[in-house]
Amino acid sequence: MTKYLLGILLVVSGFRATAQIPYPFAVKGRIGHLNAPAKVYLVRGFQVLDSATLKNGVFALKGSTEVPSQAQLVLQRNGRRPDLQRLTGNRIQLFLEPGPVVVTSTDSLPLAKLAGGPLTRDYLRLDAALQPAFSRIKATGIEYQRATEEQRKAPAFAERMQQVFAATNKEIYQQQAAFVKANPASWVSLEALQQMGFMQEPRYATEGALYEALSPALKASRPGRSYGEMVQALKNVAVGALAPAFTQQTPEGKPVSLADYRGRYVLVDFWASWCKPCREENPTVLKAYNAFKSRNFEVLSVSIDNNRDKWLKAITDDQLPWMQVSDLQGVGGEAPRLYGVRSIPQNFLLDPQGKILAVNLHGAELEAALARFIK
Repeated sequence: MTKYLLGILLVVSGFRATAQIPYPFAVKGRIGHLNAPAKVYLVRGFQVLDSATLKNGVFALKGSTEVPSQAQLVLQRNGRRPDLQRLTGNRIQLFLEPGPVVVTSTDSLPLAKLAGGPLTRDYLRLDAALQPAFSRIKATGIEYQRATEEQRKAPAFAERMQQVFAATNKEIYQQQAAFVKANPASWVSLEALQQMGFMQEPRYATEGALYEALSPALKASRPGRSYGEMVQALKNVAVGALAPAFTQQTPEGKPVSLADYRGRYVLVDFWASWCKPCREENPTVLKAYNAFKSRNFEVLSVSIDNNRDKWLKAITDDQLPWMQVSDLQGVGGEAPRLYGVRSIPQNFLLDPQGKILAVNLHGAELEAALARFIK
């Protein structure tokens, strides 16, 4: 779950704020018999697209969007503008499309019924397929909230929580992939393809094939082209590819090039001081480093921090003895862009010739892979 949330923080959906708006949309319906001050707000990302005061439960919203896409309808009984940073409670997800989307409820939105055109029907089919997994996530979250502090600190409890979330994320990923494969011309598929990266690290073998099968119209759209650039970045760092070259500076300002590591196995490890999963993974990397450093193996850590003091403190606190570099440009830095890094921790194991042997080796999998490749 932590990695999922981190993934959301790192990905910026550039097509949310648009200059071209060729697709008109309409969202209308009825929510019981509510009246002012109750209002509904149509929200996408951190933008309110439209709002309306309820009159005997009836409302109508309209506007335009660059491409059909997912949005949220939020009910505020007090009429106040919702906090877009923390949307909770009385809301429902829907899909904006050419033509009206109709929302009907006796009192609130979470159990409202949706009706609309072909994209709404696609969206509802995908949502139905994902509901069992979402229900498990909700139930696990409730269990965690009800647990005592002592229970939460127990290693077995934490491990079980992590396993549930990991298995559920994998199921969501697989359901989304199956939908995209079966519906290559649907705008819902393009959005689902983007969201797959929140569940698991994108891989060229999977996401690349799904993207290439999309309709020409989807790939030609601005979000489609943007995703295509990400797919190309994935191709550049797929297993078997020659790792992209980069040069970064150490904390002391010394330039270090990836080419300096030719002739050795090297783990290029992307992390940050503020990334809790990264900090939790550091002891695993340290253990692997100590076990294989005498066998022509090195680690090169690339931080996506933009605060030098916090970066240096984390290096010291975690007692990391290998080379540390960063341009302190965050996710917009040279190396993260070259490697298509969308979430962290993320790593790439290179052979002595600089070719990528494996990606995203975490936990026990890291040492197992090193033992397999380094003879």
